[in-house]
Amino acid sequence: MNKMERVKAAISKQPVDHVPACFSLHFPKEVASGDAAIKAHLDFYRQTDTDILKIMNENLVPEIGEMNSPQDWNKIPSYNRHSPFMQKQLDMIKRLLDQAGDVYSLATIHGICASSIHPLEQRYGYVPVRKMFVEQMRTNKQPMLDARHRIADAMSDLAQACIEIGCNGIYYAALGGEKHFYTDEEFAEAVEPFDRQILTAAREAKGDVLLHICKENLEMSRYRNYGDLCDIVNWGVYEAPYSLEDGRKLFPNAAIMGGLANRSGVLVDGTIPELEAAVRKVIHDFGEKGFILGADCTLPTEIPYERIMAAIHAAII
Repeated sequence: MNKMERVKAAISKQPVDHVPACFSLHFPKEVASGDAAIKAHLDFYRQTDTDILKIMNENLVPEIGEMNSPQDWNKIPSYNRHSPFMQKQLDMIKRLLDQAGDVYSLATIHGICASSIHPLEQRYGYVPVRKMFVEQMRTNKQPMLDARHRIADAMSDLAQACIEIGCNGIYYAALGGEKHFYTDEEFAEAVEPFDRQILTAAREAKGDVLLHICKENLEMSRYRNYGDLCDIVNWGVYEAPYSLEDGRKLFPNAAIMGGLANRSGVLVDGTIPELEAAVRKVIHDFGEKGFILGADCTLPTEIPYERIMAAIHAAII
């Protein structure tokens, strides 16, 4: 099997010659855009031998300035694939795919929570913005919800554009499931409808969907209704915590990706023999059917590519 065939077989839960793998990391700022980003992606893909080319996205929803009241969400305009930050991302993807050849590729789409954070994060910081969301949901939520409608429309268009220019699908980075922020009811109103809109747009463009459920202290049951829109699901097995087997029960129709911690543990700190043994144990315990080896989230930027390659090659058993 080549990599494309292997990934597609894993998604459809058909036999594979060996378990495919997908790992990614954020590249250093100096190589995160333009020609340097293209080279960084290709170097990572080729030097690690990963089966999936996950295309990072550092072209974020632009800043909007100060947030003095919920009405300041009205400063978020409508965007589409022709907006400069999206055009920059699409241009990078197109040129990357032209050079990559026959690869299975997923374009990163930042979910509704992350895409709502980006206009404010640099000014206020990640955690203060998350707390601001919660406060506004409980005081004057409508301006934020209206802005999320506009952002969801933009991310839907971006997802479809990525697939139309050649990506096999999207890697959807979802936030909002953390128990210490939204309640279940707030998640159902301020997160789920917008996530589903964007995932549905990717589906309508005939793309695959990898749902990545990010962060710790997750209430995974909030994502139960996402299963019909996903081909692969990945979450923080160690961060959540929520086991691979529990995930298979929650998303019975999707392939499952994961098995290794991303910022500590054997992948980062273990010896190569320990890492190889851990990979083989994960595969033995879960089984090869409908499984893609991966980590809880992005790996440390400075991790040696040889360690990632060792984990990937250990799956060839």
